[in-house]
Amino acid sequence: MSDIKLIVAWQNPKSREWIPIGNLYYEDECYKFRYIQGIIKAKEVGFIPFTKMNDIKAVYASDEMFPQFANRLLAKSRPEYERYQRWLRLDKNSTPLDELAKNNGVRVTDSIELYVIPKKQDRYIVEFFSHGISHLIPSYQERVKKLEVGEKLYLMQDLQNQYDNNALIMRTKDPVEIVGYVPRIYAPDFSKLLQHNAELKVKQINHDSLMQFQLLCEFSADWTKDFKPFDTESFEVISTL
Repeated sequence: MSDIKLIVAWQNPKSREWIPIGNLYYEDECYKFRYIQGIIKAKEVGFIPFTKMNDIKAVYASDEMFPQFANRLLAKSRPEYERYQRWLRLDKNSTPLDELAKNNGVRVTDSIELYVIPKKQDRYIVEFFSHGISHLIPSYQERVKKLEVGEKLYLMQDLQNQYDNNALIMRTKDPVEIVGYVPRIYAPDFSKLLQHNAELKVKQINHDSLMQFQLLCEFSADWTKDFKPFDTESFEVISTL
């Protein structure tokens, strides 16, 4: 079973801010979920804890994936499942956590998303799908389709973004054309690491996919001595004592 750990985040429908609310992972031969400090803020602005998970100090365990997250996995019986695996770079050994790390658990019926927590190593490495392609002008959408695997991309701050002060736009070099946004939850950490041999490149292009899975990117940088991913109080676990 995968040893990855995921951040579960909820979007405030009014401010559109993404608030981290929990961790999902596999440990001791079962799935586990626990709330983190961000749940306190989320509850204040309208988030209701998951069904049968009302105690924010508890650690929940299950032999099977929790229903709240299982319904974000694509059924293997679906006719597009093989293409979907290819889009997400999954294989027969991939786990439900691997799938959620790639598809981010996105559903049109709610505002919950999941993102992988990078593991500490010499290089900080995160794969992610470009966000916001559907909102780009047609010429930029066409440029996305013409990107090549391994092509270098560049980051720039979206200083006038009214919803997110940390927003990072992804662009090509010459001519400069926008190809999407970095997922908001990663933007603060990417910004901290930009001066440490950072590199952003095209990992995969899926011409036959939905726009949300069209452009897979990889961001990497040196993992500096004092760096810790998601290093704010909102991401800290809640004490069970």
